[in-house]
Amino acid sequence: MDEGQWYVYIIKASDESLYTGITVDLDRRLVEHQKGRVGAKYFRGRRALGIVYSENNHNRSSASKREAEIKKLTRKAKLELIYSVT
Repeated sequence: MDEGQWYVYIIKASDESLYTGITVDLDRRLVEHQKGRVGAKYFRGRRALGIVYSENNHNRSSASKREAEIKKLTRKAKLELIYSVT
């Protein structure tokens, strides 16, 4: 079931790369990525510095679709997305 509000987020990593994911709890997910063991394998060789972009009001399906859209963007386009809200 698609219960609750889903978020799409981008995290800046210690190597300046950008990681995109989805979650129902942004704070918890960031901590998981920072701890390394329960977060994405992506952060095993780099540190998760912080969430630099997020969108809310998604259900599970729309969050997954939006995540895929963002992952297809170039780095330049992702940075433009990030800076468009700051």
